Amino acid sequence: MDHAKLAIEMRRLAIEAGAVIMDIYRSGEMETEAKDDNSPVTAADRAADALISAGLRAAFPDVALVTEEQAASHDQNVSTFLIVDPLDGTKEFVKRRGDFTVNIAYVEDGVPVRGIVYAPARGRLFMTTPDGTAVEETGDLAPAQQGPQAPISVASPDNGALRVVASKSHRTPETDDYIARYEVSDVVSAGSSLKFCLVATGEADLYPRLGRTMEWDTAAGDAVLRAAGGQVVQADTLKPLAYGKGGFANPYFIAYAKGVDLQ
Repeated sequence: MDHAKLAIEMRRLAIEAGAVIMDIYRSGEMETEAKDDNSPVTAADRAADALISAGLRAAFPDVALVTEEQAASHDQNVSTFLIVDPLDGTKEFVKRRGDFTVNIAYVEDGVPVRGIVYAPARGRLFMTTPDGTAVEETGDLAPAQQGPQAPISVASPDNGALRVVASKSHRTPETDDYIARYEVSDVVSAGSSLKFCLVATGEADLYPRLGRTMEWDTAAGDAVLRAAGGQVVQADTLKPLAYGKGGFANPYFIAYAKGVDLQ
């Protein structure tokens, strides 16, 4: 994989998809349909998926592509592939909360090694660089012109006063029980893959997810967090979360800054 080209294309497509999403967001056209798994889908999901898929297939025709909106057509036996969630946090989008993201990642041998998370309503963009470090870009976030990029890294956590981020729309009793094991100074609710990025920037220390997710929900944020010095592990085994699993469903997982004493 040409990682320099990958960074350029992921960034451009994420920003362009974000513009399409925001046009629909501002128009107020929030009608949803239920997919086979009862999760919601909107015109914004489909438009962003079409744009990103076309761009990635043109740029990387020999690399397998997995996207949420085309899940039924995917090869179930891949370990190296591009993976896309064109609009993570559809419930946040419909409720006009702003915590939704565009997610593109590259998985190599089951490991998410590159990724981008763009929150267009928040004006925040997090990504891995060609050399594998993690940055947040500021400025105009124009597709063809890179703005200032500042390195990001996880914080050194205080295990006596951990800062936890948890799901806004998918909080479960299991998650609350897990958080109760720790000495916590603050619990913040956030939507979509932004939770990974809050750990990656040092704004939070721990993100437990004891609920259903799919690989496209997590791959980009996982890549950014790993590049920032964090880890994402299965909740039961504490082994790194792997990708390319049959059906692309994730087990429960814990994302955290190194130094957190997992319970």
